[in-house]
Amino acid sequence: MKIKLDSIILYVQNISLLKKFYVENFNLKVMEEDSIWVLMNAGTANIGLHKIGNQYLEKIETGYQFDNNTKLVFEVETDIESARNELLSKKVEMRAIKTFENYDFWLCDGIDPEGNVFQLKCKK
Repeated sequence: MKIKLDSIILYVQNISLLKKFYVENFNLKVMEEDSIWVLMNAGTANIGLHKIGNQYLEKIETGYQFDNNTKLVFEVETDIESARNELLSKKVEMRAIKTFENYDFWLCDGIDPEGNVFQLKCKK
């Protein structure tokens, strides 16, 4: 079997907020959009934002951030410190830059407005 990753879907509370976050900070292009769905192109794959169903939204407290085990990784061509500083200047929560022994990349995690973790990755 030969496969290729096409899309990753995040179930979110506020589609407009997250669409704005990813379009403004990562220059993703919106490909499809309606009241419960946004599909954005992220290079070799797409990121979909799907609104959580109302029956579940009613049970979520305002300001709640989800814990999940998914991380979106964006490879950047500029140096990672500049990319991190640009996001910090936009009040995006960013962690420290790190790397690992015998690993060819610098890494830096951040958090979107609903608590989803993303990572910047830059070749050393």
